[in-house]
Order: sequence, then structure tokens, then C-alpha cells
Amino acid sequence: MFDYPILSIMIWLPIVIGLILISNKNISKFTASFLTLFTTIIIFIFSILLFQFYDYSSSDLQFVERNEWIDGLNIFYFLAVDGISVSLIILTAFINLLIAIFASSEDYNNKSGYLGYFLILEGLLMGTFSAFDSILFYIFFESLLIPLFLIIGIWGGTNRKYATIKFFLYTLFGSVLMLISILYLAKLSGSFEIKDFYSLNLTFQEEVLILFAFLIGFGIKIPMWPVHTWLPDAHVEAPTSGSVILASVLLKVGGYGMIRFILPITTEAGIFLSEYLIYLSLIAIVYISFVAYAQEDMKKLIAYSSVAHMGFVTLGIFLVFNLMGSNSSAAIIGLEGSIIQMISHGLISAALFFCIGIIYKHSKSRLIKDNFGVAQFMPIFSFMMVFFLMANSGLPGTSGFVGEFLVISSSLGSNFVIALLAASSLILSASYSLKIGKNVLFGDNKDNNQSYFECKKNEKIVLGTLIILILYLGITPDILFKLIDQTVIDIITSISIGYN
Repeated sequence: MFDYPILSIMIWLPIVIGLILISNKNISKFTASFLTLFTTIIIFIFSILLFQFYDYSSSDLQFVERNEWIDGLNIFYFLAVDGISVSLIILTAFINLLIAIFASSEDYNNKSGYLGYFLILEGLLMGTFSAFDSILFYIFFESLLIPLFLIIGIWGGTNRKYATIKFFLYTLFGSVLMLISILYLAKLSGSFEIKDFYSLNLTFQEEVLILFAFLIGFGIKIPMWPVHTWLPDAHVEAPTSGSVILASVLLKVGGYGMIRFILPITTEAGIFLSEYLIYLSLIAIVYISFVAYAQEDMKKLIAYSSVAHMGFVTLGIFLVFNLMGSNSSAAIIGLEGSIIQMISHGLISAALFFCIGIIYKHSKSRLIKDNFGVAQFMPIFSFMMVFFLMANSGLPGTSGFVGEFLVISSSLGSNFVIALLAASSLILSASYSLKIGKNVLFGDNKDNNQSYFECKKNEKIVLGTLIILILYLGITPDILFKLIDQTVIDIITSISIGYN
């Protein structure tokens, strides 16, 4: 389709520029900001081209780059995209562009290094979402640890060492199990290509073991209950842009991996264990929502909110197993809802962490009790933050409603109680979202000695752009449906054939 390797450019251009920024300490803050902004704009333009020229009517892999890499092991440099990949690549490019705009007014020691790590992270994420050789996927997937570890470890808060070590150990444990499964599947298939794993005739015992291995590896990344405890610590200690990229894109790698590996490879085991997997998702949705409400740290509250909202992602994925053989149309709705929820949460969580970062910059505190009456000093900012809190509650007309509505609708095809428990999130998320709005934005400020002032122009651009996109996807989500529909149908069809 193109005469140039668009996917390779999107992967390696930000990585190369990032390495230049990291290795050259003499680069000024202005130059570093300009290079970062320029690079992220180029990558975003390429992602739009990817979207524009993607053929919606086909579920085949597109923009394929396949070159021999390690001949003796039959490992290929195999890049391609389908509808799911394209949606997450656009999200990654968009969020990194917003981070570049937002970070232009942030002041950090060694800012060129700080921005360089974000560019490297962007390139690695692009690789993760476009790699179709399992070893290449694993290398990109595992490499994501390094720049985020350094971002939190160098520019994070006072307890950053504890947070980074906990994050590293959790993720590394899951990744080891995933690697063992990949090597075993490659041995059976004689190939490391992900698509070749789908046609393997595995025994039930093999499927169960592989499912658990991938579930732990990707479940930690999402994160699912009960392996979620690293996330609040990482968010609290991360700088603002670090929290944004972690919540908006990195958590989606786990959901993407489940769709790419668990659904097509471990169908029989997934069907057998579907009820238990659904219970885990419902615990994340309901129980973690109560945990979120109990938080007094704004970042922790939104971090736990992310766990609860990502519970809808896993619920939509695991409902596919539960509905196989009985209601394929509901399974399609659930999986599409899961993907749309990933995109929506990426936008809304990014917006909320940007907002909390702006408040923290003024008050030097993330505690709800230390921030109140903000709306009297920052009316424009407060209007935008109220909108994001409403979107986080699943307000109709925003993207936050679409994904959750589809997953709840799908769960009705399985069990009314499941749908009822999932729907309770609409009330629970409104409760903890309004808690922040009521106390921080509209609380009495008579004893408040903090000096708040309206957000800067670049911050208004970032938040305003997010409002427009959240509204657009909430009112006309058809653009996402067109992008992912054929890919989702192909996944469900292949699973149904394997099941029958």
C-alpha cells in the first residue's frame, strides 16, 4: 500500500530521537521540547495516514513488513496491523503528542532525558501493537519496563524507589511465565508467528496452563484484581506525564495481549473457566470502586478508578468465552465494547491525571483535604475537570458511556446478575468522581492559603482537545466501530469454528 515502511518509521523514529535526547546532556530545554513536539507531530500524522488508508472491509493484516531476522530460529521481523492495532496506535500517538504539548511548560532537571524516555516509550508501544512475531512482540512488551522504570525512578516522588521496584517485580514475574508459554507454543508449531499459534491442536490441560500463564502476564499489566496493588503506588510517585502514559496506554497492552493471545489460543480452557474469569472482572468493577471512594489522595483515587474501569475491558473479553455457542452476536458486542472502553479510558484517564497534575503544581499536595474551592480561582479549568469527571462516570454523550453500555448489554446475554453488578459501576463511579468535584472544586476555601491561578495556554489546549474527542466518540462512535468491526467478527468466527 505504501512504498515506505510506515510501521518501522513509527517505531524507530521516536526511539532514535529519544536516544539522541538522552545521550546529549548539552541540549537546551527549549530544543528538547521542540524536538519532542516535532517528532510526536510526525508520528501522529503517520498514525492518521495509517487510519486513512486502512481497509475497513477486510480483516486481513495490512501494512505488512516481514523480513528474516534470526534464520536459525525461524524468527522474523514481522510487523502488521489490523483494526484493533490501528485504534491503539492512534491512541498512543495522540496521547504522546498531548504529553509533548503539556510537558513544554513543565520544569525538570535534565529535561532532554525526561522527554527522551517518553519518545522511546512511544516507539516501543508502537512496536508492541504492530508485532506479529511472538518474540518480537515479547521484546517490545518487556522493553516497555525500562523507560517507565527510569521515568518514575528518576523524576518521581519521595517513595519512587519502592514504587519502581514493586512495579518491576510484578511485571517481570508475569513476563517470565508468558515467555515460557511462547517458547512452548513455538516448539509445537515450528514457528514464532502469533497467527500460527491459533491453529494448534492443544490438549485441555495444555490450554489451561497456557491460559493461566498469559492471564498472569497480561493481567498484571491491566491490572486485574488481585494483582493490581502496584498501580496506585506507581501512579502516586510518577510525574504527571508518567501517570498519563501509564494509565492511558500502558494498561491497554494487557487488554490487547489478552485479545491477541488468550482468546484464539485457549478457547476451550477459557470457556470452562469463563465464570471464574468474569467474577474477577466483577470484583474489580465493584469492590475496587469502593476502594477508590475511600481514597483521600486524588491520584490514588483515579488509579483505583482505572482498575475498576479496566474491569469492563476484561469483562467484555471473558464474556466472549461465556457466550460461545449460545449468542455470538452478544459476544461481538462485548468484545467491541471492551476495545472501545480501552480507547475511552485512555482519553478520560489522561485528562484526569493532567488535571490533578495542574492542581498539584499549584498546591503541592495531592490530598483532597488540602485542595478546595479551586473553581473560584480557576473557573475554566474547573469546568473542564467537571466534564472529565462526568465522562469518568459514564455520562451519556461521552465516550465513557459507549464502551460500558456495550459490555453491560453483552452481559445481559449471559446473566442478568452479571449485568446488574456491572451496571452498578455507573453509580459507584459517579460517587467517587463527584467526591473529587464537590470537595476539590467547590469546597469552602476560607481557610485555604494555597494560590491557584488559571491553567496555561498549552494546558488549555491539551484539556480542550480531549473534551472535543471524548464528546465526538461519545456522540458518533461509528468511526471506531468501522475500524474494529471486521477484525472482531473474524476473531469471534475463528473462535466459534474452533469451539464447534
